[in-house]
Amino acid sequence: MPHCHTLIERLRQRGYRITPQREMVIETIAHSGRHMSAEEVYEEVHRRAPSTTLSTVYRTLDFLVSEGLACKNDLGGGHVVYATIRHGPHLHLHCRRCGRVYQVELAPLLEELGRQTQERYGFTADLQHLSISGLCADCRET
Repeated sequence: MPHCHTLIERLRQRGYRITPQREMVIETIAHSGRHMSAEEVYEEVHRRAPSTTLSTVYRTLDFLVSEGLACKNDLGGGHVVYATIRHGPHLHLHCRRCGRVYQVELAPLLEELGRQTQERYGFTADLQHLSISGLCADCRET
């Protein structure tokens, strides 16, 4: 079963209604294979359904995040991106000077951080999608 259908089925099992707009937003981020801003999702969905509004896309993305089916990450400078949970745990390194973003796969490190956060503080952290700001090698040299 394609990933988008899995997400849609999970929502139906939880008793949620799947509107055509929700379905298109889910399909768009599930099939993109990358992180997308709400505006990028809107552009894709709007091409297929011109009556869809940007606020509908934002509400749907926030709904998916609240249901644990998508992750939201602020990469700094007002650049917020979304991805489905299938994207897996990873870290973004965001250069605050040039804006470049590096994606780093750190699943074992993030799992350990999650375990220690739970043990020490009794807090279950959402560590699927993190961002750390700093300076890239090129900007650090200038």
